Parts: sequence; structure tokens; C-alpha cells
Amino acid sequence: MPDSTDLEAPEISIADRLCWIFGSSRSGSTWLLRMLSGLDRVVPIDDPHLGHHLGVWRPIPLAWANEDEPPELRILADFKRDHDDYFFSDRYRDAWMPALRELILARFGAQVADTARQLDIDRPIVVVKEPASHVADWLLEIFPGSRMIFLLRDGRDVVDSWLDAYKEGSWATSEGAYPLSTRREREALIRWQSSVWLRRTEVVQRAFRAHDPARRVMVRYEDLRARPAEELLKVCGIVSADPPMSRIEEIVNSRSYESVPVEQRGSGQAIRRAEPGGWREHMSEREQAAMHEILGPKLVELGYMSDAEAAARAEGHAAALPSAS
Repeated sequence: MPDSTDLEAPEISIADRLCWIFGSSRSGSTWLLRMLSGLDRVVPIDDPHLGHHLGVWRPIPLAWANEDEPPELRILADFKRDHDDYFFSDRYRDAWMPALRELILARFGAQVADTARQLDIDRPIVVVKEPASHVADWLLEIFPGSRMIFLLRDGRDVVDSWLDAYKEGSWATSEGAYPLSTRREREALIRWQSSVWLRRTEVVQRAFRAHDPARRVMVRYEDLRARPAEELLKVCGIVSADPPMSRIEEIVNSRSYESVPVEQRGSGQAIRRAEPGGWREHMSEREQAAMHEILGPKLVELGYMSDAEAAARAEGHAAALPSAS
């Protein structure tokens, strides 16, 4: 195991050059991380699952199979933080938070030391893709000097991508997911993933507002897809990189969807490109209504749909809307 001294005081060399990609899973974060990995000195860490360990969901996903009103999605800490015996109790926050910081630094430090040594990188910039972003507020409290990229994508396309992942032979089934076989199972997953996107988006929004404006940037997936070079250049400022536009364009071209081997991309693969709005073709009107019941107000707030469209879709009247809506 590499010694932490290989990085010469990892507390300084990692914590002060740490950048998080927050948002939702299935939002293009893998693509963004691949592009950022093309920058000099960047060491990527792809999905350490900190959010899944620190932010255990409550209730369990089975609750979304109920035909009644969908429950409010929360995490275990919301219920237990006032209990002294809970490991992450608020009463003992001053004891566990610094220790958690040291653990994360030591773990990341070992990996970064390996990569920096292999690639001969001096003063590495550490970019961590953490789509389990429902603990973004905790992580930024632990690392207030870190940078953050808020990658936002229309929640309906995120849910659609998860539907694709929960089918026979997909990438997700090899990681513990199971294929959906009934209408009830599909609707339960749609309601569950809609609630997950909503919770993560709200947490990251709050964390973004509270973070130092000089250390944050928001990128919409739709803009990244339409203008990748311009959006990547905007992100470069946050990670303290200053490449020429020619290098940005080279990175965009070399990390494009088309550059991924055919057998590793497309439907059922972790790298899946879909046109924004593909959910209209892949979900029934009933499924769309269930999704919009949960996502509608937030989609309106974020500018992804109008109040009128949100109301119509939540009531299952999508057929009455203009086809281009």
C-alpha cells in the first residue's frame, strides 16, 4: 500500500485541489469525467459511492410499489441524527466529522498517489464523480475549500435511462439490479427514481447556493451536449486548468460517444446516449403521469417545462399537449 507521505502532506495536496462532480446518476457525469481526465494533472476518481454509504435511503424502494401517494424520500440521518447512539449523531459531530475527513483523504490519497506516480503528475488535481449526491452538503461541509461542479439533467431523461438499465443483460444487472418484467415493477421504479432525482437535485441546489461562488459552477447536460467545448472550457476555470481552445476541442473529439467501442455503448450499456426527451417514446401515458406527479414542480422551477404542461402531464393528459412540448 502506498504511504501517504508519497504525496507530501495529503491534507494540503489533496484537500486543496479536490473537485466534486455532483448531481444525479445517469446525467452524463461519466462523459464529463472522461473529458476532464484529458486535462493535464487531473486524476479522476469515478464513483466512490460515498453517498450510498453515508446516506442510506428511507423508506426502502418497495414503498414506491404502493398505489397510494408516493412517500417522501429521506435518508437515515434525517430520522436518527438526534439519537446519541447513532454513529453520525449531531451531538458528536465534532468527533466524527474530522475523523471522516481524514478517512476520505487517506483513501483518496492512496489512489491518487498511485496514479500520480504512474503518470508522473506533480500536484495532481483530483476530480471525484459522486452521483450519489444526496450527501453533497456533508461533503462540502467536510471539505469547504473544495470545488464543485453541479451537473444538471432533465429528471425525466434520468428516469428513462434507469428504465433502460433495469432490463435483461444490461450493465446494471451485473451490479445488483434486476430486470423488470411487469407494468407494476416499471411504475414502481419510475416513481422511485423520480424521487431519488428530486432529492439529490434539491440537496445539490442547497449545497451549491451555500458554497463559495468562486469555487462552484453549474452545467446543464443539455448545454454540454449541444456545446461541449464551450461548457468544458467553463468547467476548466473551476478546476484551475487553463488549456487552449485547440486542446479543449481535441479532448471533446477524443472523448466523444463515437470514440467508445461499439460493444461498450448504447442501450443496455453504462455509456448510453439518448436524445433529450426520449422518455416520451419509452413510457406509457400512465407511467409519464406517475413521473410528473413527483417531478413536475421541480421541472417547472428549473425551466424544463411550463406550469400548464406539468399539470396536464401529472393528470395523465399528455395526448392533449402539442407534440413538440
